[in-house]
Amino acid sequence: MGAGGQRKTATTKPRGGGGVAAIRRAPNSKPPFTLGQLKQAIPPHCFQRSLIKSFTYLVYDLTLVSCLYFIASYVIPTLAYPFPLLGWAVYWAVQGCVLTGIWVIAHECGHHAFSNYQWVDDMVGLVFHSFLLVPYFSWKYSHRRHHSNTGSLDRDEVFVPKPKSEMSWYSKSMNNPPGRLVSLIITLVLGWPLYLLFNASGRPYDRFACHFDPNGPIFSTRERAQVLVSDLGVLGVLFLLYKVAMAKGLVWVVCIYGVPLLVVNGFLVTITYLQHTHPALPHYDSSEWDWLKGALSTMDRDYGVLNKVFHNITDTHVAHHLFSTMPHYNAMEATKAIKPILGEYYQFDEMPFYKALWREAKECLYVAPDVDSHQKGVFWYQNRY
Repeated sequence: MGAGGQRKTATTKPRGGGGVAAIRRAPNSKPPFTLGQLKQAIPPHCFQRSLIKSFTYLVYDLTLVSCLYFIASYVIPTLAYPFPLLGWAVYWAVQGCVLTGIWVIAHECGHHAFSNYQWVDDMVGLVFHSFLLVPYFSWKYSHRRHHSNTGSLDRDEVFVPKPKSEMSWYSKSMNNPPGRLVSLIITLVLGWPLYLLFNASGRPYDRFACHFDPNGPIFSTRERAQVLVSDLGVLGVLFLLYKVAMAKGLVWVVCIYGVPLLVVNGFLVTITYLQHTHPALPHYDSSEWDWLKGALSTMDRDYGVLNKVFHNITDTHVAHHLFSTMPHYNAMEATKAIKPILGEYYQFDEMPFYKALWREAKECLYVAPDVDSHQKGVFWYQNRY
């Protein structure tokens, strides 16, 4: 189970048999506690960042990556047919999961949660996000704005749900099992690069937005130089991959690096999508939104053994949104500490992530306020056309 035996999101059985169980919505009123009260409930050591401990997690992950690379390079090719097929499939899945853990550590660097030294965090984050073809500073800045505006329909940066009137013309025809499957495959395979390149599923801007464009509307003037540094980091890795492909062959690069990277991208989309997409979670327009309500409009999930592989970004996300500079290795303890205060404001769903992906893709198509509610600034996921 996830973070210390969290309660699952309450459901009630559907009437008359069949149908989808009704999900108890998260509260959308002003919380009866403050951020300061939540912070006081957390042991002070949870906010302490250890350079040695953070590097220990990073070195551990890099050791696993190196061992898996050795197996793929020198063991799998020696296996008798058909075992190489199985060996490559296992390598891709496991290496992709471990690299996702490294992605999470680089993400921590962007929050200044890796160490007490900003320059160390930025160097580590730049190196390892670039290795995974992520523009470190560019995403650091846009992700920071996501944390500042979570749950806001007007200002959030990513996975901003649309009202029914803005849904694509083909969305209704895709609202069936085959269409849903195609949509999920495209999202998991291409969703992350499409977001970085074209701001897909991101906040709408008045002109073209791209994480690789230093002069784009996503970034302020003072951020543009570091966006360019991010671009150079990604270009450097792409050039290195080109040189390796010339020496080892394109197939070798795809098998060793490319397919695991697709797994990383797929898990990244899965994790972030499920953290912010759930029938129980509200979204707000400017008349109802405030920072604390938005930060609580997130969902902790249980990925089983992958919780540890992903450094608990999956089952401590609520605490992460409240205190983003807290290192991941203290987030479990912090989650346990604040749960009694959060009460019904704490949201957790233990449904397996692969089932949750399908349910959310079916149930969470667009947002609208309840017709009979006086809170016209509170929006909930809907799926009826």
